[in-house]
Amino acid sequence: MIRRLRIKFICINMAIVTLLLCGIFALVLFFTKTNLERESLGMMQSIASDPLRPGRPGETPEGVRLPYFILELDDEGAVVSAEGGYYDLTDEDFLAALASQASGGDVTGILEDYGLRYCRVSVHGKEYIVFADMSSERNVIGSLVRDCLLIGVLSFAAFLAVSFLLARWAVRPVELAWEKQRQFVADASHELKTPLTVILSNAQLLGEDASDAATRERLTGNILSMSTRMRGLAEDLLELARVDDVPSRPCGEAFDLSRLVSEAVLPFEPLFYERGLGLESDIEPGICVHGDVEGLSRVLGILLDNAQKYSSPGGRALVYLRRAGYRHCLLRVESPGEPLSSRELRDIFKRFYRTDAARSSGGYGLGLAIAKGIVESQRGKLWAEAIQGGNRFCVRLQISRAGKGTAR
Repeated sequence: MIRRLRIKFICINMAIVTLLLCGIFALVLFFTKTNLERESLGMMQSIASDPLRPGRPGETPEGVRLPYFILELDDEGAVVSAEGGYYDLTDEDFLAALASQASGGDVTGILEDYGLRYCRVSVHGKEYIVFADMSSERNVIGSLVRDCLLIGVLSFAAFLAVSFLLARWAVRPVELAWEKQRQFVADASHELKTPLTVILSNAQLLGEDASDAATRERLTGNILSMSTRMRGLAEDLLELARVDDVPSRPCGEAFDLSRLVSEAVLPFEPLFYERGLGLESDIEPGICVHGDVEGLSRVLGILLDNAQKYSSPGGRALVYLRRAGYRHCLLRVESPGEPLSSRELRDIFKRFYRTDAARSSGGYGLGLAIAKGIVESQRGKLWAEAIQGGNRFCVRLQISRAGKGTAR
């Protein structure tokens, strides 16, 4: 599909370029030919206005001299005299043929067989025909056509090369989105496959008559447990979809982030204590932000839950909140453990991504992706850092100018 999209992009781009080049060259040729014809006719009309002064070549406004000659005709259309310094006017049959063809046409016209343009005029009861050579005019047009064709071919080749590069650049976001969609479907299918297999196998065993009460209770518990996991996965997927649809701008009202963080830490202290971990907090009071209270509370819950799951036994986690400059604040959640690699730091916020140590935790690898989406929807930034003896997750948010609020 991506290849077809690139080809379509290139074809559309080259079609537009071809039409533009053809239109530009056609206009150049048209106006050039029109100007040359107007200059030639202007010269001939200037000569025709004073045909009694033979041998004077006419000049165009730009000073270009064109070969010409004048024929004087009698009442019967026969050539009486011929004047001009550019042609051999001794061939009477040739002059008679010219006069015959020019007399039967319009006042001005072109004799294609001879490459001449003519203009008829009557002065003092006598008829004169002025002939001007068109070879220089045709040479200019021919040279211009060749130049346009050469420029067109070179331009077409250059635009074709540029179109290939533009196609790769323009289709790249679509390609990335397509790859992410394929990876998302594959990961979601993988996560749903295991619980569905457990549910189907346990349901099949429940349908057997040989199952006793204890076995039925165990099988029912397995079905309920896997159903709960599937519901959790479905809820996380819906949350991801909701976060993707939220525009990237703060919503809600100003609230006290310092109080929200302090209240979010309290429920996790027993969890850290049960796992033999410590939880410290360093929170600057009175920091207010403008945004979604529930969303940022979800972010704090995800970061603290990850900290208590993946901290090394006996270590101490830290929740830190301080102002960072005049308009921003910085929230950090540090946890002891093995530092993440540079690749893990880059991929940890991807959907369904889990490190090897995290696969036994029962998570789906969607929490950090949800947290990142929520923070970015508030025009904030979430990133991870590897520190000495642990890892640090940082959230930078814009401070509200509305003053202090109340956390809900």
